[in-house]
Amino acid sequence: MTPIGPWKPPIRTTDHLSLLPGAGRLSVATARLADMTDTTGGSDSTTPTPQYFAPNWSDDTREPPPNTGDEREALTTSLDWHRATFELKCAGLTQEQLSERAAPPSELSLHGLLRHLAGVERWWFRIQLTGEGVPLLYYSDEDPDQDFGDLTGDAGKAFAVWHEECERSRRIVAAARSLDVTGTRRATGDPISLRRILINMIAEYARHNGHADLLRERIDGTTGM
Repeated sequence: MTPIGPWKPPIRTTDHLSLLPGAGRLSVATARLADMTDTTGGSDSTTPTPQYFAPNWSDDTREPPPNTGDEREALTTSLDWHRATFELKCAGLTQEQLSERAAPPSELSLHGLLRHLAGVERWWFRIQLTGEGVPLLYYSDEDPDQDFGDLTGDAGKAFAVWHEECERSRRIVAAARSLDVTGTRRATGDPISLRRILINMIAEYARHNGHADLLRERIDGTTGM
């Protein structure tokens, strides 16, 4: 057995870089990046602009997030864009199509994602951030996966529930004095800020919008960003 030597402190990332061949060039590249991101001027990159970009969804009615703005505006408008994206992926489908598990062996469906996202809105904003005493949506300890599993209900009513939860979430965020207000993360008892909740929600929708992309293409061939 190889003997274990004395503990040594880990080398910092910057120390690793200093040991690499061409480390001097890294420093020059870092300095150029800092110059290019100077807020007083634009980029001096000579990289040509691509002529082709990912196509948008047909009949796209989404309001794109602004390219500039403060942190609160960036987070809230990005979340609303993802909400609108999910709704767009479901537009024009029948109850049967929304409930179709179109990408086997996955059990996911657009109807199930809709129910899940309504529950997530309530969980993060109403229950964990504000401490409101409301029941969990589409969940019980005896049947934790009923949001995805039970598709017997009306999808139109599920959309109404989701819209209501989204609107309540928006009102809670609008009333918060800052992104630093905290709720309680129920799984750990730790405080969690509104900022972190907004980031979590953007990630949640981004992940499930990817699922919705695949499901919609399998259902009727429709694609688009």
